[in-house]
Amino acid sequence: MAYDVHIIGGGLAGSEAAWQLARRGAKVRLSEMRGGGGNTPAHQTDGLAELVCSNSFRSDDDERNAVGLLHHEMRRLDSLIMRAGEVARVPAGSAMAVDRDLFSAEVQKALEDHPNIEIVRERVESLPDHGLTIVATGPLTAPALAESIGRATGAESLAFFDAIAPIVHHESIDMDTCWMQSRWNKGDGKDYINCPMDKEQYLAFHQGLIEGEKTEFKQWEADTPYFEGCMPIEVMAARGVDTLRYGPMKPVGLDDPRTGRWPYAVVQLRQDNKLGTLWNMVGFQTKLKYAEQVRLFRTIPGLEKAEFARLGGLHRNTFLNSPVLLDRQLRLKGAEHIRFAGQITGCEGYVESSSVGLLAGLMAAAELGGRSWSSPPRTSAMGALLSHITGDAEAESYQPMNINFGLFPPLHDVKKKQRKEAYTERGKADFGAWLSEMEAVPA
Repeated sequence: MAYDVHIIGGGLAGSEAAWQLARRGAKVRLSEMRGGGGNTPAHQTDGLAELVCSNSFRSDDDERNAVGLLHHEMRRLDSLIMRAGEVARVPAGSAMAVDRDLFSAEVQKALEDHPNIEIVRERVESLPDHGLTIVATGPLTAPALAESIGRATGAESLAFFDAIAPIVHHESIDMDTCWMQSRWNKGDGKDYINCPMDKEQYLAFHQGLIEGEKTEFKQWEADTPYFEGCMPIEVMAARGVDTLRYGPMKPVGLDDPRTGRWPYAVVQLRQDNKLGTLWNMVGFQTKLKYAEQVRLFRTIPGLEKAEFARLGGLHRNTFLNSPVLLDRQLRLKGAEHIRFAGQITGCEGYVESSSVGLLAGLMAAAELGGRSWSSPPRTSAMGALLSHITGDAEAESYQPMNINFGLFPPLHDVKKKQRKEAYTERGKADFGAWLSEMEAVPA
């Protein structure tokens, strides 16, 4: 099929970009190396938009939460990722979590069924020298293509480590010890499995994390930093004995039915598939060696006989210094026929990656149609994230970033307790006005 835009990478960002372009009449070639002679250290299937870490898109509250506002904006633009997420949704309190296999299947089917999209299983090893291109290969870009990007940018990519949390078979969890409850009874009230720890158990577990045998780094990996939003649990533990009790193991808002009180610490598991047979350990991304994970995690009350569908892992992620290398339309300076999208730009998180792919698709569609492009307002979630990636961030200290209200223009004249609502009200109004103006322009 002759095509208008070549998208390299069939993850969340590439899939969303293809969807947005195809809906606007553009012919798209979507290249994905998995299934075509390539793979990554983290992926387990050939499915498009495979979720390799958590199965959560985080908070779906669009009244007081930046990521919830991003969900709202994506839905207004008919995001394929959000559409598939609703189909594959599983209980997770006020968060949006999905059955990862069903989610991937929904995305892939939608793209396969669209007459304007051709999915090609192939490994692209260098940047095209002509033609509109969107590179959405993610933080695990294949070495040959990464080298091509390095030659084109004239600068080395930054890098960080990303860790994957273990997944447990539900039938192996002792529900006489554990109980089901969402923190503060949000959502359905029983969306998480909670494994309680007393002080002695917690201190022993903490010590086990510190002393456990861990994956060793190669020479070239030694100076690669961790991303704060996906910190291995043993690295958090090393920061202080109570760090985990104020982080992923905090017990507040969870009443142990056996005591009627909050435990000293708690390990939470969140449903990972639609059937409820698989549950992931929330916040337990780790670089512990496999045997050590099994030994230590089976000391958690209720997980003494745990069977793991997947153990935790660690991989090196790379991303561009986007404030230096990309223009305001995500185009590579000096090679404007190439756009970058998704995590390789330095955004962090599933919905953030998807939203940047969505924007790249809209930008390319406008360029194809000879229309001028107007970015979403900085007061919106999409606009704030785009501004951070393409120029607002300090280039020397640029790191992957989740969407948060710290990226929005401040509201100093609003009382602190009312700012979250004020940010979302302003964002929704301004985004709605931008969307009306964009839709008024003929396609």
